Amino acid sequence: MSNSMGIASAFVLSSLFLSPFAMAEESQAFVAHNAARADAFDKAQTELTAKAQNPEQAPNTSALQAQPPVEKES
Repeated sequence: MSNSMGIASAFVLSSLFLSPFAMAEESQAFVAHNAARADAFDKAQTELTAKAQNPEQAPNTSALQAQPPVEKES
């Protein structure tokens, strides 16, 4: 009996903790924020695709740029 009461109370508590997340998915602010994030992702993907197709137009930047040697003080 106590085991089933523990399981039931765990189920009730978990549903109470998760209910705000379920309601957030239905709110207009959540939908607008999610749509803006999806648009930004699509724009970034389009820009990356355009850069990959036109590498001669992209500026030559290298992660391994020549830097002057730094002398350590001892």
